[in-house]
Amino acid sequence: MIMRALLLALAFCLGLGVAAQARTDIHSERSLYRNIVVYEDDGVRCMIFNKRARATTRQTCMNLSAPDELVFNFTKMMSAALYLDPNPKDILILGLGGGTLAQTFQKLVPDAHIDAVEVDRAVINVADKYFNVRANDRLTIQEADGRTFVKRQIGKKSYDLVMLDAFDDDYIPEHMLTREFLSELKQVMKPNAVLAANTFSNSALYDYESVTYQTVFGDFYNLKTNNRVILTRLDGRPPMSEIEANAAKLEEAFKPLGTGRDWLLPLFSTRTDWNQSARVLTDQYSPSNLLNNQRR
Repeated sequence: MIMRALLLALAFCLGLGVAAQARTDIHSERSLYRNIVVYEDDGVRCMIFNKRARATTRQTCMNLSAPDELVFNFTKMMSAALYLDPNPKDILILGLGGGTLAQTFQKLVPDAHIDAVEVDRAVINVADKYFNVRANDRLTIQEADGRTFVKRQIGKKSYDLVMLDAFDDDYIPEHMLTREFLSELKQVMKPNAVLAANTFSNSALYDYESVTYQTVFGDFYNLKTNNRVILTRLDGRPPMSEIEANAAKLEEAFKPLGTGRDWLLPLFSTRTDWNQSARVLTDQYSPSNLLNNQRR
């Protein structure tokens, strides 16, 4: 039995070694903010951020043989923002990464104009060279801090759909987690605009984030897999009957993404699964540096 266990352990280790060797790094650089690596593995091209020279999560992945297909669950859940409004005309995406959301929404909503905001010029360049994402007459890519960009837009431009997907190697920058930031964001949203925010479903910040979003935006739909996506509309969380009707209309358009209503609709939850007495995150109280590496 001992020998069999040792052989199994050896086989497992060798298997890991083969998997590791299958990954091919095709680009790496140190930007002003992080280490950026692009690699390919089993027909999938990915970008990762790694600021502290340790294992990290993937920021963007693209299936090279089916580039329209969404690799990550969170991007599938973010696409469900169209269930709340199928025809946004002006879209704001904070956090470009490899441009998956920008490319997906260009295809899903061809009449919309998208402003994508990314703080790191190196990420913009990598998205262009390795993920085929570049500005055009329907996509503007801004090099700016997301919060600074939002402040500058107040009173100048407003959006039908706002998507928050700004991450560094660990988590969302803490100045984009607070009540003040979300209140600023609300000022660049049209009265019936939709909000979609990508966060973690398993974080010590979960209760704080939930209370903060609820304080600013009211009730929201909570979609959870490995990530959590918050979806709501400024004129009030729409009823599921409206969500379902829009999902039916979009079913054919969603098929190339590798998702659809059968997978997405069961994720729409209105259950309050957080501690409502948690403290609201503010510019004076946003201890994400202490909490964001912890797990619930």
